[in-house]
Parts: sequence; C-alpha cells; structure tokens
Amino acid sequence: MTSSTSLTIGRIAHSAGVAIDTIRFYEREGLLPAPKRRPSGYREYDESAVTRLRFIRRAKDLGFTLEEIRELFALSADRHGGVEGVRERAAARLHAIDERIAELQRVRSGLSELVDACPGHGAPEDCPILKALAEPGA
Repeated sequence: MTSSTSLTIGRIAHSAGVAIDTIRFYEREGLLPAPKRRPSGYREYDESAVTRLRFIRRAKDLGFTLEEIRELFALSADRHGGVEGVRERAAARLHAIDERIAELQRVRSGLSELVDACPGHGAPEDCPILKALAEPGA
C-alpha cells in the first residue's frame, strides 16, 4: 500500500466527519472491517473506510439503527434481491418515522392545551400543567 492510499484514523475521521472513538466503536460492532496495522500498531485504512463511514453517518441521519445499517450493508452485496430489500428497509424506516411524528404531534397538541390553560401565576396546586402531570395514567 502506498502512502497516498494509507490513511490514519485521524484522517479518515476528518474526511468522514466522525469522531475517532466512533470509528473504533464501529469496528467493535462489525460495521467497519478491522484495518491493517502498521508495525507500530497504528491502524491503517484505505479510502473505502471513508466511503463506508459516510454511508453509516448518512444512514444514521435518516434514522436507521446500527442493526439496520448492518442489514443494508449485507443487502448491498446481494446482486439479485438487494435493492428490493433496501427499499423495504427504507419504507419500514419511513413508516416508523411517520408514526413517531404522529405521536409527537399528539404530545405537542396536549402540551399546547396545557400551556394555554395555565395562567403562569398563582398557587402551584392550581396549575393545570402540574395537575395533569400528577393525574393517574398521565
């Protein structure tokens, strides 16, 4: 390997926009293959590690879990059914996000009602927000 293709952990961290500890974590989790080691023990990466790290980072930004990212990597190697599987995983992630948005909208609506009902002054025992939080099943 020439010095132009041999990258240190710091270089790939910078290029991929992740922390060095994140790279080590991904290695332990099997998302990033273990790199070659120099005689000094330092890790030695090539450009494919940067590409893989960017993939992981972007997938995480889209809400994929590490396990789902692991599945996406496996599917990306499947020349026959991989794209269909990737689409299914992405559709499932989109559905989960839509459900989360709907739940957050319900929470926002309830909180908005409580904020509107609270005068912002007076005795704490008269506060509608505190009352609602103390209710059984709240």
